[in-house]
Amino acid sequence: MFNSRIVIVLSVAALVLGIGLCAVGQETETLRETATSAGELALTYIDSTATYIGQGIVYILNLITGDRVSHDLEKPVGYLGLITGILLLFALLDAARKIIWIGIIVGWALLIVRIVLDALRV
Repeated sequence: MFNSRIVIVLSVAALVLGIGLCAVGQETETLRETATSAGELALTYIDSTATYIGQGIVYILNLITGDRVSHDLEKPVGYLGLITGILLLFALLDAARKIIWIGIIVGWALLIVRIVLDALRV
């Protein structure tokens, strides 16, 4: 039981790190000039990672729904995916996990409602 938990946490960490490395590879000269401080670079890294996660999830959803999911959902889906990954990494912390789960459940519920509304073109 404990070994499978470690394997899952390490797998998610490797996935997030792999996506993050792809995000770092997309830096341009303009991005380096504007993002000078460490804080800005960290936020840019998080934003790029969330964007790539969102693009992947929206791509998969569009394969399932026949291209009915809006590309405007890439960032929200990406941030929810990133937070879900963080939740899986910190699955051993019970107090923080309960608080994050509430946000995750509400976020995914609202996202599913938005996807259904987009699919129905309402």
